[in-house]
Amino acid sequence: MPELIDNKTIFSLLEVSRSIQKTIAERYRSLYWIKAEMNKLNHYSHSGHCYPELVEKKDGRIVAEIRSVLWKSDYQRINKLFLDLLGEPLREGITILFQAGVSYDPMYGLSLKIVDIDPTFVLGELEKEKKESIAKLKQEGLFDANRQLPFPTLAKRLAIISVETSKGLSDFFKIIKHNPWGYHFEYTLYPALLQGDKSIPSIINQLAVIAEHTDKYDTVAIIRGGGGEVGLSSYNNYLLAKAIAIFPIPVITGIGHSTNETVSEMVAYKNAITPSELADFLIQKFHNFAIPIDEAQRRILQAVQNKFEKEYFLLKQFSETISWNSKSLLARANNILTQTEVALKNGGKQLLKEQFMHLENSQRLLKLADPKELLKRGFSISRINNKAITETKRLKPEDTIEIELFSGKITARITTKHDEQ
Repeated sequence: MPELIDNKTIFSLLEVSRSIQKTIAERYRSLYWIKAEMNKLNHYSHSGHCYPELVEKKDGRIVAEIRSVLWKSDYQRINKLFLDLLGEPLREGITILFQAGVSYDPMYGLSLKIVDIDPTFVLGELEKEKKESIAKLKQEGLFDANRQLPFPTLAKRLAIISVETSKGLSDFFKIIKHNPWGYHFEYTLYPALLQGDKSIPSIINQLAVIAEHTDKYDTVAIIRGGGGEVGLSSYNNYLLAKAIAIFPIPVITGIGHSTNETVSEMVAYKNAITPSELADFLIQKFHNFAIPIDEAQRRILQAVQNKFEKEYFLLKQFSETISWNSKSLLARANNILTQTEVALKNGGKQLLKEQFMHLENSQRLLKLADPKELLKRGFSISRINNKAITETKRLKPEDTIEIELFSGKITARITTKHDEQ
């Protein structure tokens, strides 16, 4: 009961709290379907209970907030529905349609007691956001912007947005680092959150950082592990999809799911279902470049080999022709030499014979011309002062002359001379 002090009616805090509790209990007797964003799930594994923080936002600003309670049995039942329908558990960072009662407790204050959550509503909200983002991007003419960029012939310098511990990233690295062809990739990891509302600014911020260094990269790869529709809801966000669409170099994605394609994947240059498939895509680009080069190299080597074989065949023919011609020439030359040798021998003999006969004739002539032969035939040689006398003009009477005969010499004195008339 309230106290009366100095003409003032004083209520205790408990009394006021119980009055509020009673009023709320009388006013909110039914269960209500409420739409709100589950900012945090606050699941406690030791008790199994959840204490979700529920908010409503307008223009990115929280305009309402209230705590709630989701008891273990209800959580397990609802979580199973999410797993069966959405392929992933109930999680924070999504807009939910839930059924709850309004309650007030003097110790814990106002809260909503959640008894059910509709998983189909979550799908509807995701699809609604997706359609709105697509329509807005197309209206702005940005939907195909990134896909219209030229893709590098060899995309070997990668800026990767991912989580270092992501299994999807591990699968991606396993393929590109250990490819059997030895293709080499260079990469820089830009860590970011990859799911939930916080992933949107996290990825956008890393894209902004990479945009300042686009000259260092050929492409940007966004890589994460698998996940269900709810886990991928952030990739339908308009701001994130726009950041990808307007990025100045190609953005490729491998965010690990094979169901509904998100808007971010739609606007990216290339979307692979898994990180492994994305790695295969990059390796295929190397193949597309390397195979024609290898084929051209093979054709060049074959052409060179054929050329060498052809030239070798021609050289062999030339060699054989030269060898045959040489042998023929040598044979003819040898025959000519033989003929020349015979001719020289025969000609030499004939020449020697003729020369010998000429010598004999000369010898006979010389012999006949020998003064002794003349003297022998009765001729004599007259000399004066050891000089042969050939005319009488230089002689005078009383000169002493010497007369040589075939046998012996005579000294005589000139008494008379008779000159030719």
